[in-house]
Parts: sequence; C-alpha cells; structure tokens
Amino acid sequence: MDKKRELVVIGGGPAGMAAALSAYEKGIRDILILERDGELGGILNQCIHNGFGLHTFKEELTGPEYAARYIEMVEERQIPALLKTMVTDIRPGSPCVVTAMNKDMGMFRLRTDAVVLAMGCRERSRGAMNIPGFRPAGIYSAGTAQRYVNIEGRMPGKEIVILGSGDIGLIMARRMTLQGAKVKLVAEIMPYSGGLRRNIVQCLDDYGIPLKLNHTVTKIHGRNRVEGVTVSAVDENLNPIPGSEEYISCDTILLSCGLIPENELTRDAGAKMDEVTQGPVVNDRLETTARGIFACGNVLHVHDLVDHVSKEAEQAGAFAADYIKGQAGGWGEARRPKIPEKTRCVLPADRDASSQLICIGCPVGCLITAKKNEDGSLSITGNTCKKGETYARNEMTAPVRAVTSIIKLEGGKGKVVPVKTAGEIPKGRINDCMKEIRRTAAKAPVKAGDVLIANVAGTGIDVVATGNVWEGDSR
Repeated sequence: MDKKRELVVIGGGPAGMAAALSAYEKGIRDILILERDGELGGILNQCIHNGFGLHTFKEELTGPEYAARYIEMVEERQIPALLKTMVTDIRPGSPCVVTAMNKDMGMFRLRTDAVVLAMGCRERSRGAMNIPGFRPAGIYSAGTAQRYVNIEGRMPGKEIVILGSGDIGLIMARRMTLQGAKVKLVAEIMPYSGGLRRNIVQCLDDYGIPLKLNHTVTKIHGRNRVEGVTVSAVDENLNPIPGSEEYISCDTILLSCGLIPENELTRDAGAKMDEVTQGPVVNDRLETTARGIFACGNVLHVHDLVDHVSKEAEQAGAFAADYIKGQAGGWGEARRPKIPEKTRCVLPADRDASSQLICIGCPVGCLITAKKNEDGSLSITGNTCKKGETYARNEMTAPVRAVTSIIKLEGGKGKVVPVKTAGEIPKGRINDCMKEIRRTAAKAPVKAGDVLIANVAGTGIDVVATGNVWEGDSR
C-alpha cells in the first residue's frame, strides 16, 4: 500500500486529536490519525481521576471524559484513524513518507504533505537509577501500575512504597489506598515535591500518607518478590547520608521518577533535538528542522496539564495546514517552546495546617489562610478566585471531596468501568463510599452517565460511569 494523504498525525491522544481538529477547521480534509493503541484517547483512558479540562472546557473532567469530548469531535468530522497501528519510520521531504504497520494491512507507506508528531512521552525506567539489590517481582512504574488498576482491574500489591513524587506517583498513592492497599511512604530525593501542590493535599494529606523529602531508596530487599526497601536521607549533593538508613517492609515499589518525550521517530527522521526539553528543535510555527514535520504536546516537551497540550496541538495543526496550503514561507529561526513555570510544593516550615490551607480547586494550589473571628464568621485571605474561598469555607466547616474509582464489569469489552461520584461527598465518608464501590459489579452495556450506585453509602450522591463500555467486545 502506498497512498497519498494531505496530513498524517502520529498519535491519537489529546494532542493528536486536537491537531487534527485544528487542521480540519483550517480547511484540510484529507487527514489520517495513526494510533498504536486499540482506541483513541491515549494515556487519558487510564487517568480516571478528576482535574482535566478546566481551561479547555471550563469544567473539571476525568481523563476518559476529557478524551471523549475530543473523540466525539473527531467522529463528527469523520476524521479517520487507524488503530493498533505502529509507525516505524518517517522521512521528511516533498512529500514526506510515513512507514507503518498493523495486523490487517501489514507494512505500508503513506505519502503526505505534512506530518504532526503527537506521540506523547514515557516514564523514566528504574534501570537508570542503579539501586542496589536483586531484580525481584513487584517493581512497577507508576503509569504501569495505573493501567493495571484502572484498566485491567488488577492490584500490583498490598503494601506500597513510592519512589518519586511526580503527579502520577501522588495520584497512584491515593488510588492504591482507595483500592485497599497500604501506602507506607512516598520518598522524594529533592527538597520539594515533583507534583502539583494540590495533589499533595488530596492524594497524600487526605489519607495520612507520609512524604519524605530529601530521601531516596538505597536498597531493594527480596530475591523473588520485593520484601522491603532501605530508605536513606540525602545531602545537598543528593548523596545518601551514612547512618540515616531506615528499613521499610513492602511488597511493591512504584517508580514516579519523571517523564521523557517519546522521540525515537523524531531522531530517526533527522530532526535536530533540544538537550533541555529532550524534544525536537522547532521554529515559531512548531515545525522541526525536518521539513514538513511538526511537533506538539509531550513529544515536544513534558507538560503539567493536558489543557496546555491541547492548546499547543491546536497551534501545530493550524501551522501544518498553512504549510500544506503553501502559506508558511521559509523555516525562520529556532525557538524553544515557552514552558509554564511549575509551582513547586515548597510550603512554609511554620505553616499552621489548621488555618493555612492549600486549595485543590485548580492546579495553582493557592495557599489560603482561613481564621475564625470572634463572632464565628470566617476571615479568608490568599485565594485568587471565588472557588478558593468556597473551598476554604467548606474545609473549615464540612470538608467534601469528589471520588473517582472503578467498578467491576461483566460482559463488556473491559474488566472494569471508570466511575465517579456525581457530586462531592463528605470527606469522612470516602472509606464507606469505596467499600460499596469495591463490592459492586455492573453488567454491560454501560454508557457514560449511567447511574451504577444510587445514594452511595447513604450520602445522597450517585456513582455514575465515566466511560463507554459495549457488550460483546474484547479489549
């Protein structure tokens, strides 16, 4: 097979879909998305927690809900996608040539006027960390564990130590706890957390999970299965401090040690790489030095928020459309993408947790001071929006949380279906809510919005599905 396309988008996650939609709106109709997974949505399909879409859709969505918005738009515009398709090579030129393969078509080539790279990123491996010990079972990247729990419905272990405090690791600390495991510790080698400030509150503080900064795992115990780890404090040069060792028993280690842009194809295409971002060098139109090949999202540099990924991908799709129509001009000058400065979770050492709150309403994570006045009213300062004031008042009087989880599925294409509470429930009722969720099973077909548990744990709030699962399919 050797066919011609105007635009080929590599990757069917939020970046790839946003780029394809943007190019479509600019008049490009002959678009093809290539995705190696069996469905569109990318990593968002396993990110069942809330926190997505505040910028893009002006509401808080789970990962599957955010992905579903884009999938619906792609389907409405009848933009085709080849799933379970692996791209093996890209050659720049006029036209570019993309080589790919799948089970039904074998190996094939596509000639295309432009390519948008949207392959995302991958987790850093444990192999580069050089931790002494054997290589027993029970060591997972946080993302792998997330897939096992949220897609496969399997628990990696019962007693967990997490190395690294990236957002995935923090979120998995909460997920493992909600599913009944005991998270012993999150160890972070740096003096600050690698995740968003609000995730420290809603993923660790809410569940009493300790975070040890300036600490790392210095030995893994166990030959066949992880039996425990030695955790040590580190000095200002990140070297273990003799005499600070502490043994912690566990059967599972989750690694949350950062992300790396997925750029093997980019390098093979001859694009120049940026040593700082670990993505390709691009011009102000997000075109790489390999002519006709554009890059966006986590393949360009690792983003904190999927909303930022979508916005950048929209720009890449529009620039690719201009290039196809001959409106781009020369390559211009290289520029490094503007990377939003991440708010480090460095809290005041003398913070009074009873009155100084971290808002979880958005990724900013404002430090809010809430004090009771003599007349019983609350004085709230430090918030930058109305949502922060509402959060602080609730937190001081009757704290509430939304809960996301999974429910066992019978007769569907997967083993579980992602769910969430239709509203916030009292924070003190989370365990009761989760006990009912864990013992509940649903029968396919299930569609997003279906009520799977009414009035969960007597809270007056329903548990609803957030993903579509159709009877008779197989994952």
